Formats: sequence, structure tokens, C-alpha cells
Amino acid sequence: MQKLGDFKLPHFFNYPPYFTLQPVRETREKQVQLWKDLILDYCRTQKIFVLGLEEEFPLFSNPVIERTLSHEAREAFLSALVSEGRAEWLDKGHRKCRILWHRIQDWADSILKFVKDNGFEDSVMTVEEIRSGIESRGTELHGIDRTILIRALKILEQKGKLAIFKGTSADDEGVKFSV
Repeated sequence: MQKLGDFKLPHFFNYPPYFTLQPVRETREKQVQLWKDLILDYCRTQKIFVLGLEEEFPLFSNPVIERTLSHEAREAFLSALVSEGRAEWLDKGHRKCRILWHRIQDWADSILKFVKDNGFEDSVMTVEEIRSGIESRGTELHGIDRTILIRALKILEQKGKLAIFKGTSADDEGVKFSV
């Protein structure tokens, strides 16, 4: 099985037709599903949150079989993720995409679990501590995209689980948990 660093690539990655958009609807649907799963899984394991359509991305080419996804195929696979709420275009030209390998609600649930597991139920933390503090090391929250984190925190704020308060700069935005 081929690997990309420590990431195991699926068998279809070595099948040349999967690097070309398939014309038959049923085959294309299977192809799109395989690519969506692969993109989400790879981004999750590599902690990739933003993907550029025109940038080098290891999954978009396979030098072993000398195949590269066309721009049209890349956009089709990412658009399929967008339509399922698993990605968002960051620009009108569809050149950059935020990958949501967890939905925002799932991130909110992860934050609550992190808070409870670490005894932070009535604590105050900065947004940066949640993203890159010692406590979050080894968790999926460590290194989380700031925009995704803020959106998940706002969901929890709306549910009364925390209060977000602004500091003098983005680095000192705080969160008061009341779980």
C-alpha cells in the first residue's frame, strides 16, 4: 500500500481513471464519494484546515502513476464537500476552501469534552490557550483554525455554556466557561 508520509493511501489512489472525472453518473458519484472521504481523512490526520485549489496539494497528484487531477476535478470534489457542509469556499472565485473535517457543532462538542476532561468547568482561558496551550496538546483542538474555533465557541455561547469576552487584541480574547 502506498503511503504519503505516515498516511496510508487507499487502493483507488493508484487507479489512473480516478484522476479523471468520470462521465457516467453512477461511476462519478462513487468517485466523488471516495475523493471526499480521502480529502477529509487526509486533512484531519495532517491538521489541514485551508486548501488552495491552485496550490500544490499531495493528494491531487500521484507521481507513481503519473496522474494529476485537473482543475475541474479538484473543484468538483471540493464543491461536493461544500454542498454537504464539510467545506466552505473562502472566495468568490473558488480558489481557497476551508475544510471542515469536523462540523462546527462537532468542534463545539469537542470543546465541551476538553473543558470537562480537564476540569475547566468554571475557568477562564484565552482563545490562544485553547488553540495552542499546554492543556490542548495531544488533542484535536491543538492547532485548530482560529475561525473554526470562534464559530464553535459562539455556538456554545448561544447555549449558555460560556461567555466570550474581547481583550485589547485578538491574542487576549477570553472565554469564561460555565459548564
